[in-house]
Amino acid sequence: MQIPRLLMQQTYAKLQMSTTPSRQEVEQPRADLEIQQPRAVMNMTRTPSKLTIDQTEAFADMDIKSIFRRSEEWAAEGKRAVGEGMGRRAEEGSELIKIENGGNAIAEFAKINGTPPAKQFTIGVIPSFFSVKIHYQPSELQIDVEPQKAIIEATPHKPIVNYQPGKVNIDMLQYPDLKIEVDETGQNGDKV
Repeated sequence: MQIPRLLMQQTYAKLQMSTTPSRQEVEQPRADLEIQQPRAVMNMTRTPSKLTIDQTEAFADMDIKSIFRRSEEWAAEGKRAVGEGMGRRAEEGSELIKIENGGNAIAEFAKINGTPPAKQFTIGVIPSFFSVKIHYQPSELQIDVEPQKAIIEATPHKPIVNYQPGKVNIDMLQYPDLKIEVDETGQNGDKV
């Protein structure tokens, strides 16, 4: 017995794919940045300098004196002269007590007291060294600085994104096909 044969003829499908690539553009605008720097607060305090010049002694050396100082000097000179006079008179009295011992005490006293001491001449208008007293107190400067913080304002901007999606086109160039035939002829070509 002969079994018929099946003949199969198959055609495969053919696909065609074409792609368009996607495109993406990203643009980032710059952020708006505003910076303000307030000035620092600065306070300066200064005590004034002080210069003191005392010429009292220099003027006194040139015999330019106040009435108060002259009064003091005259009083001191009077006390000294009274003391010297008392001492001289006491000494002269002691000498006169001893007059019997000989000597010419009264003539001696007249000679000493009758001849005034020699005057000494000096240039009186030049003050002595360091008679002008100078005192200087320098000024003091104090600086206080209070820095201020910077004010920064930033406004960011969103990125601008343009996206164009890609495409994939699929076309069927050849559809699949399957043909099945029954071969009724035998292997020898006889019909079954």
